[in-house]
Amino acid sequence: MAAADTCGAGTLSSRSVASEAGQGGTSSFQRKSKASGGPGGGPRLLSIAGTRPSVRNGQLLVSTGLPALDQLLGGGLAVGTLLLIEEDKYNIYSPLLFKYFMAEGIINGHTLLVASAKENPANILQELPAPLLDDNSKKELEDVHSAKTPEPDVNMKIAWRYQLQPKMEVGPVSSSRFGHYYDVSKRIPQELLQSSKWHGFFLPEHISPDLKGESCFLSCGYMRLLEFIQKSIYAEGFDGANPQKKQKNILRIGIQNLGSPLWGDDICCKENCDNNHRLTKFLYILRGLLRSSLSACIITMPAHLVQNKSITTRVRNLSDTVVGLESFIGSERETNPLYKDYHGLIHVRKIPRLNNLTCDESDVKDLAFKLKRKLFTIEASTTSESYNLSARLFLKGL
Repeated sequence: MAAADTCGAGTLSSRSVASEAGQGGTSSFQRKSKASGGPGGGPRLLSIAGTRPSVRNGQLLVSTGLPALDQLLGGGLAVGTLLLIEEDKYNIYSPLLFKYFMAEGIINGHTLLVASAKENPANILQELPAPLLDDNSKKELEDVHSAKTPEPDVNMKIAWRYQLQPKMEVGPVSSSRFGHYYDVSKRIPQELLQSSKWHGFFLPEHISPDLKGESCFLSCGYMRLLEFIQKSIYAEGFDGANPQKKQKNILRIGIQNLGSPLWGDDICCKENCDNNHRLTKFLYILRGLLRSSLSACIITMPAHLVQNKSITTRVRNLSDTVVGLESFIGSERETNPLYKDYHGLIHVRKIPRLNNLTCDESDVKDLAFKLKRKLFTIEASTTSESYNLSARLFLKGL
């Protein structure tokens, strides 16, 4: 009974405290708001220019610069993932996808990291295609780049409380639209390049004659590139450890011709090379850096030159998204009337499996691309349907 009395007294005292708080106009029991970002509110999605959350798993996405390819990949390229482009035979069309990815980063104000063993990154950026903008987007770009400090003698009707506010700095161009179209016949405006932030890694500049000896773990070129990427991620706070001074941003990493002899790798020269795991080790470490940072990476690789196909399989397994280009140049399909409207086929070999137990597959299997005067387009190929229709008509005639 004593225990019951004690409990009753405790309950009564709690009620009296609550009633006293209610009389004072303030309740002692307040419901936490989800928008407060508390323990019950859940994580907030980052709001970064040129990104959007996936409707399937909530993963933050960036555009590849080719809206048709974004649609095939489930809405875009997920932040923290790696996109592998298997180059076409003569390496004519794969550089276009690489440039689209970089140009999309400049339009959205993302930071770029361009790595190449063949061409200077500064020259690669100069060859980026110009964006195709509608009237609203053009006005947006003009407003950003033509923003100037008003003259003192100009009469402007502005509230007095806004006159003492600090002037906003004009940064890289950002567009509210996710994914843009580009004109391959024109070059990106110089003012966009000058306002962008980028890092260049040109392999011959990072390897001296004294350091060209190769280690048993990684080639010298792969090691220098990993150090450069890691330094860029940590120095500018893309890993989240050191908060950035400005608004959070995305790091777009582009690596050209990875696995070629220019990078000090011999997988394209020998079937049974001594160190055939260097490339896979590089990709394994690179994926770890991507997973822990606000970055996305595109790599072009001459997969058709790799002598040992098991290496190609391992590289695909270590990549999150794999897209292969097959050009008709020099093949029988170049003169085949069924393929007269296309320049090649595109193979979506792998779609990322993020926060899922199963891997999504594209509904469209037969995809073809063609390069017009201005645009690189991806379409559903009708060659299989035409072949099946011809076969049915032939059998019906018999």
